[in-house]
Amino acid sequence: MAHDEKTGTSGGGIAIYTIGFTGRSAESFFETLKSAGVKKVVDVRLKNSSQLAAFTKKDDLRYFLRVIAGIGYVHMPELAPSKEILGDYRKKQLDWQDFAERYRMLIEERGIIKQLKPADFDGACLLCSEAEPQQCHRSLLAERLRAQWKNVTVTHL
Repeated sequence: MAHDEKTGTSGGGIAIYTIGFTGRSAESFFETLKSAGVKKVVDVRLKNSSQLAAFTKKDDLRYFLRVIAGIGYVHMPELAPSKEILGDYRKKQLDWQDFAERYRMLIEERGIIKQLKPADFDGACLLCSEAEPQQCHRSLLAERLRAQWKNVTVTHL
């Protein structure tokens, strides 16, 4: 197949997944990733070393993904909301719509999306802590990547 310079892929499109770990057992988490065929987890949390992260703490997660599922790992805090935006949202000083707008503006200000390569995200799974994707920045990020690269399918695991 011919290589598409715009998307960085060889045809069929880019598959991006998202997952949160809150409320999941380690077994469910890793089996879900394996079953979906995820190639790499892109950790989009600002902090990934909290005790609350359980089996998804930075070094532990990298090890578990590799050994249990043969999946790669990268932490990209530059794709996370800022500490201020997260704090305001958690303190209920921002509703979801305001949070989403501030996060989108932050991502644009950082200019990070334009630096990302589609091929690096094909088969990747965006990880954060939220159990459900509906009100989580990983969904906003996945939609922004879809808008940037066009031929992206997003699956929330």
